[in-house]
Amino acid sequence: MEAGIQTGQGVKTETREPGKKAKETWIEEGEAAFYKTYNRFPVVFERGKGLYLYDTDGNEYLDFYAGIAVNALGYGDPEYTSHLKEQAEKLLHISNYFYNPPSIEAGQKLLAAAEMDKVFFTNSGTEAVEGALKIARRYGYNKSGGQDYEIIAMKNSFHGRSTGALAVTGNDHYQEPFKPLMPGIRFAEFNNLDSVKALFHEKTCGVILETIQGEGGIYPAEKEFLEGVRNLCDQYDALLILDEIQCGMGRTGTMFAWQQYGIKPDVMTVAKALGNGVPIGAFLARGKAATAMVPGDHGTTYGGNPFACGAASKVLDIFQSRNLTDHAGQIGNYLWERLEELKNGYPIIKDHRGMGLMQGLEFTMPVGPVITNALLEQKLVLISAGTHMIRFVPPLIIEKADVDQMIQRLLAAIESCKASWQ
Repeated sequence: MEAGIQTGQGVKTETREPGKKAKETWIEEGEAAFYKTYNRFPVVFERGKGLYLYDTDGNEYLDFYAGIAVNALGYGDPEYTSHLKEQAEKLLHISNYFYNPPSIEAGQKLLAAAEMDKVFFTNSGTEAVEGALKIARRYGYNKSGGQDYEIIAMKNSFHGRSTGALAVTGNDHYQEPFKPLMPGIRFAEFNNLDSVKALFHEKTCGVILETIQGEGGIYPAEKEFLEGVRNLCDQYDALLILDEIQCGMGRTGTMFAWQQYGIKPDVMTVAKALGNGVPIGAFLARGKAATAMVPGDHGTTYGGNPFACGAASKVLDIFQSRNLTDHAGQIGNYLWERLEELKNGYPIIKDHRGMGLMQGLEFTMPVGPVITNALLEQKLVLISAGTHMIRFVPPLIIEKADVDQMIQRLLAAIESCKASWQ
């Protein structure tokens, strides 16, 4: 073990209030009510504050997962929650056949941050991907009357669960039960430019990829790869779509990860941290992609409503006023140093990858459920990304002391289950 790293951390535990429903009861009722598409962990969270979550028994958990990179501001931020209350009292929803100030303000701020021309607000990341795919298909249709329709996606990728997004998700495990999916999708190897080049031809209308592959195991795009794909799209007059749903919104030290590569996408998708827990996503376009679709090509009932857009508008304000992107970059550097220490001290840790506050440790053996349960025993919320990877996507408000506390709990979890891996 690396010198200077200590294990053991006192964890505050409270008793459940008299008369409150027991955790086991909540779980039984949830299992009876929910459609079985998740294997949930045996924890029932009921509130959060700052970086901490609290279960129904009063136990306090340090959260380094942020609801899958959603809660960038942590929990219960006073400025944010006060704004939500104000907007809820004004107007929750109005049809997109009318204008509303929060959606216009959020749109202006997001376009400025993303250096794009047009935005469409959705309810989720997967809906944002669906809209981005429609832009690429419509662009190809406008050029050739429907002959340019093929989209190149990446193996090991993840873009969502709806059928269009699933069609460009390069993982047979997710796709197989739902085939046949949308036709015209061809898969290349991520960070292998030659494999992308081999798939390009006159029918290609777009390429979609994550700037940093998330669910596939925290793989950042290599600069030469992303530059090469951009050049191929220009050469063949196809659209480059970058999925920034998980890696965007300041997580890597810039508002969007692609801003560190010296290139621009034609279309991008964003969600997760955009609403800090209020469900909202968006797809954005620039230049030739910004005028590809026309009235009637796309729509949404709830997307862009004043409550969700009011949340996004305030999130963008807070990012700017608190300089959260630079902070994420700085603390991300410290997180990298501490995780490197950990990797060097344990042969069972095979690799360390990521950028900013989106990092992962790859183990030589599957991490769940052994390591995941051990983490929960240490009151630390960390979940996997793939079978061998532990993912670190904490709230962007963390400080160095929070990283140190996380490392202590992570070490204790590793030590507690090390014997089972041998």
